[in-house]
Amino acid sequence: MKTRSLVLHLACFACTLAPASMAAPALDALGPSAVQGAAQDAPADKRPEIAAKIDKAKGMWGDKKGGKDSEIIGIIDELLVEYPKCGPKDKASIVGFLGKSIEQKRDEVSEGVPNNKLSMAAAVAMGAMGPESTKTLEGWIDDKRLKKDVALVGRLILSLGKTKDPSATRKLVKLLEHPEASLVSAAAQALGEFKEADLKVRKEGFESMLKVLMSSFNNKEGNPNDLIAKERYDIIGSPIITSLKALSGHDERDPAAWQSWWNNNKNKDWNKKD
Repeated sequence: MKTRSLVLHLACFACTLAPASMAAPALDALGPSAVQGAAQDAPADKRPEIAAKIDKAKGMWGDKKGGKDSEIIGIIDELLVEYPKCGPKDKASIVGFLGKSIEQKRDEVSEGVPNNKLSMAAAVAMGAMGPESTKTLEGWIDDKRLKKDVALVGRLILSLGKTKDPSATRKLVKLLEHPEASLVSAAAQALGEFKEADLKVRKEGFESMLKVLMSSFNNKEGNPNDLIAKERYDIIGSPIITSLKALSGHDERDPAAWQSWWNNNKNKDWNKKD
């Protein structure tokens, strides 16, 4: 199966699991027969076929040249399809396996060029596995072992947004201050995934992005000969503006216009249409 099919699955197979503390009282109120029926409908857990797929993939980890990575990615693709049908223990096993896949060492393709095909595939897959994958993604984003692989860290950040887990926004907001402009861009894009989130979450993300946008814009405008400031704004400006639109439902292109709009609308209910 092609690696690119992982990306095609993302929109179709995102899955969330309702907390047991919410589900149990509702079942109790319905009576024993309803509880029995619900239990029959619950996803099977600790399935041997899931364990077999994971074990098969782990058995191919050892090739440091990555000769078996395409086969492992095929298994990741299969697990991605199965994920929504899994119980909590199988979900935890799959996420754990994907996290460990990123850990596997591979020889560089050439000097300074990482062989990160397997890690990228694992990162993409975890974007469809929120909220269970949130902590694993956050851990790898901060992992010093990936410091030189900016592309992989950027992919992990984008996947953190794809989880649509509101708890992830704290990490994404913090990443807006990252010295690497491409990772700020990724964090802004990830925050744009929360356009359906609670209004408070959206406003917090909006305000944080606007501050970074205005700071970068003013730095560029105030130092016209500073090519570094210009380059940084060129990298982060467009994705931030796109995500401001996604979170607010309003459209502006000029940073100053966005600041004015925020000043006039920060205390309003953005869910109410004019």
